[in-house]
Amino acid sequence: MSAQKDRWVSPLVFLLFCASSIPRSGSVGLQQELSPQHYFSGLEAGKASLAFFTPSVSPGAQPFLEQIESSAEALQDYGISVVKVNCPKEDVSRYCGKENALRKAFLFRGKQLIREFPTDALFDVNSVVANVLFALLFNEVKYVETLADLENIENVLKGKSNMVFAYVPAIGTAEHRAVMEAAFVYGTIHQFVLTTEAALLKATSHDGPDVSSAWLLFCHCQLATDPAQPCRRTALAQPLTLLNIHRHLKLMGAPLVTEVAEDPEKISTVHLQLGLPLVFILSQKETYEADRRTAEFVAWQLLGKAGVALLSRDLVDLNVLHRSNVALKTPDEGMPIQYLVLEDTDEVVTLVEDKNKVKQIQEDEQQEEEEEDEDEKENDNQDIQDDQVVEAVSRDKKRELPLEQVLILTEENFHSSLSEAARTVVLFYASWEAVSLAVLRSYSEVAAHLKGTPEVLLSRVNCWDWPGLCSQENVTQFPTMKIYKEGQQPVTYDGMWGTEELSSFILLSRVSCPLKLATMDEAEGYLRGEFPSELSSHHHTSLLGVFSRASSKAREAFEEAGNILSGHVRMGMYFEDDALALSQKYSVSPPALLLARSRGQSVEGIALSKHSMQDMVQMIRYELLDIFPEITVPNLPQYLQLGKPFLILFSAGDINQMEGEEMLKLAKGRTQRAFVACWLNLKKTPVGHGILRKYFSTTPSLPVLLWVNLHAGGQVFKFPPEQSITEMNILSWLEKLQAGLEIPSSTLSEEDWKPPLPAYDFLQMMEPSMPELSSHASPHSGDTPEPHPPKSPGGDTARGDTATREEPSRERSTAEEVGSPGRDLRGTAPRLAARDRQGKRHSEL
Repeated sequence: MSAQKDRWVSPLVFLLFCASSIPRSGSVGLQQELSPQHYFSGLEAGKASLAFFTPSVSPGAQPFLEQIESSAEALQDYGISVVKVNCPKEDVSRYCGKENALRKAFLFRGKQLIREFPTDALFDVNSVVANVLFALLFNEVKYVETLADLENIENVLKGKSNMVFAYVPAIGTAEHRAVMEAAFVYGTIHQFVLTTEAALLKATSHDGPDVSSAWLLFCHCQLATDPAQPCRRTALAQPLTLLNIHRHLKLMGAPLVTEVAEDPEKISTVHLQLGLPLVFILSQKETYEADRRTAEFVAWQLLGKAGVALLSRDLVDLNVLHRSNVALKTPDEGMPIQYLVLEDTDEVVTLVEDKNKVKQIQEDEQQEEEEEDEDEKENDNQDIQDDQVVEAVSRDKKRELPLEQVLILTEENFHSSLSEAARTVVLFYASWEAVSLAVLRSYSEVAAHLKGTPEVLLSRVNCWDWPGLCSQENVTQFPTMKIYKEGQQPVTYDGMWGTEELSSFILLSRVSCPLKLATMDEAEGYLRGEFPSELSSHHHTSLLGVFSRASSKAREAFEEAGNILSGHVRMGMYFEDDALALSQKYSVSPPALLLARSRGQSVEGIALSKHSMQDMVQMIRYELLDIFPEITVPNLPQYLQLGKPFLILFSAGDINQMEGEEMLKLAKGRTQRAFVACWLNLKKTPVGHGILRKYFSTTPSLPVLLWVNLHAGGQVFKFPPEQSITEMNILSWLEKLQAGLEIPSSTLSEEDWKPPLPAYDFLQMMEPSMPELSSHASPHSGDTPEPHPPKSPGGDTARGDTATREEPSRERSTAEEVGSPGRDLRGTAPRLAARDRQGKRHSEL
């Protein structure tokens, strides 16, 4: 048996079972040669029989007899016997009278007459079976003539049962027979409704249906729990045959979305058994609700054309690309499952309706991979990439990031997840953008480092998938990290994106900033480095604000500054009655700042002369800078912002103790505020080699002390190598520089330091957010959710479409007006829409 025939085994067996389970009276075929007395005496209660009465000899009866005899076997399957009754010549009764002979056929149930049929209405087998079943099922199959009649039946069925509505151009046709035979089998499950009124068919459809052809609509009234909600309708696209109707009703009875947690190769559903494909929406725990809604939306669009399953990535180990979000399994034996990356649900529908679409998508993906390989080869041969971040991400793009500890947030679970922890850290990023992907690596390391940290939940939002959410949270650039605490405004991170900096910011944010100290002992202990456990592992300079009761304005500004600097600074505040005694101990009067460096080994008192929040933030940031810092890539921007010349000592490793002490004395001296005294370890910060090559044609011998004024002329002066690095020698050299007696070793170009190419607007590359049903609908449970459908969730009523929604425009739901949930395949793996690949250079973007 061919594969095509195998698909019909299940429905055929089902129908044969139904037919064989019906009690039969007598043998199959026409019962001949019965007399009226014999016929009526043999009628049994509840048994149906179709009888025609004829004289013994009647030459004109032959054509009618042939049709009756042909229909006898078909009616026998439904427990209806067909009997020919021979009327004696002398019998002039009601049934054997001359006016009735061969002009009518009579349908009995037991001895009760159900219907009389003119013989010209029983012109073939189809008409015989259709009329007889229609008569027997008259109370079960409702016949309607007007739209009001149909709507009344729908209103009665809403929330209770589904309806099968059929239109046939005429009674007694083959289509009419198919509908009645289906009603005989399924009448106890669904309410069957029949009409021959073309006007009624047109009233239920907006697409101008062909009234010369029969139609069948499955009406999902059981889901319409609201009396004002119309019954959703799904049309049968195939011709009205018993087999096609049975197939359609089987599909309508299947779960809308099947949730699976095993290898897709082993999955078998009613759709596959009936020769239809099965679409898998790949899901994950964090985005389950959004993926479920997407699957339901797709299922309504493909109802009758394909099955839809929700496949959990968390429960099944799929050996496929992580970005794949859709899989397609066809009923053809031996065909592998296709894993694809699609943009939205429209592509899924096209995928099912156009078999060539799968091949086209795969060819596109293969072409992209080939282009990426070519890009990689070009990058390998390119000494300098015009965007080093893009280059780094492209070079390492195939490495999977360990983000298991990071919760994925969507529009569905964002606000609920914020209440699960005392502090929720959210990284807003774009999955196609190189800087975001580079920061994700640091973020994954932070997640591993902070694993098990109480009251801290790390999460992320892909703004490409959820642009509306990012816009709502005022995210205007990528990446952005915010820390949310219930009842407070979120704190936005504005520092470097290294692992150490991110971890420090998150942990410091757990403590109130400023931390209010209640006693003198607590304040003194704070300055000595006795901190809460959350701060004990951080070697930041500690800052304590001391205020009297009268300095309320300065105290308020200090608290506001603490809110801005939260996560960046370790700040305490003391404003008790003995605050004056504490500040005077360090030779200042409140309001004042006390800076404790190296865990209280030295405490410096600074009077607060300016009481505005902006001035206080600026002053605190400046005072917290190290006196003689080691310049690194993360902290260089802080010192560049000062706008001062640099006196910088380049070293091949750690500087020796004597040189370090001399430079520290110089930095602490009276001239320290005129320039930044610092040093750079080339072993720890290799970028220093490039800086020296920029200053000199060859790298000088190390250590080397340079004066660099980046903000005025760009002149670079080299400290005489024959002199030892001491405070006196350096001050003497600086005086010569000021007097213009030294010649610069080099002068930097006045050209602005800009990227090789202009920046491009990331936000313009994002698709607009699609409105969601947050105020109109909620996620549903169960195999068949309460529908809030789109305009045409299952297609049009044209012959080529299987599912359609037929309802008056005035009754369209709010869901149609505001957009459909799950329209985009968001919340799943990164989508093909991010076609600006990670490996592209600026010139290609």
